[in-house]
Amino acid sequence: MAELIKIYEENPNPKEIKRVVKILRDGGVIIYPSDTVYALGCDIKNNRAMERVAQLRGVKLEKANFSFVCEDLSNLSDYVKQIDTPTFKLLKRNLPGPYTFILPGNNNLPTVFKKKKEVGIRVPDNSITRAIVQELGNPIISTSIKDEDEVIEYTTDPELILEKWDNLVDLVIDGGYGGNIPSTVIDLTGTEPIVIREGKGSLEL
Repeated sequence: MAELIKIYEENPNPKEIKRVVKILRDGGVIIYPSDTVYALGCDIKNNRAMERVAQLRGVKLEKANFSFVCEDLSNLSDYVKQIDTPTFKLLKRNLPGPYTFILPGNNNLPTVFKKKKEVGIRVPDNSITRAIVQELGNPIISTSIKDEDEVIEYTTDPELILEKWDNLVDLVIDGGYGGNIPSTVIDLTGTEPIVIREGKGSLEL
């Protein structure tokens, strides 16, 4: 049975954030709000938890395109190769925000992703998410939760999310109604930024 914790975005309760982080450190899988849709997340340092997330999404972990959710750009050099000044400025202009930036990964990627040459980085404009990552001290792995219903691609109501995922995850954070437009995905591995998926937000180039 998943636990449901109510956390307010305007003022995330540090005690509740600590509870969430304890679950993550213990290898738990959570569903949390972001600045776009609700997403599945776990600690990037816990392989077993990442396996669970991959299983829930029906993908092989080493092939999964999970995003790394960071608190800010200071985490970047942990997983991303040295980037040039224009790229860094573009990131700085648009983050925090509803974007996933594909960047060249470095040798510090978790073992399961060692074969990957690139990594998706997210810094959501959501104080709950960023408080969790800050308290945890490292990024979380993230993938949005899709709905089988083709009309409403993403479930926005935390109560309905809990109902559906109750026996599959350890915790659902109720951060209010979520959005139903995913992040815009931009590939920054080439010479020019390429928008791979149009989503929320209008990118400042």
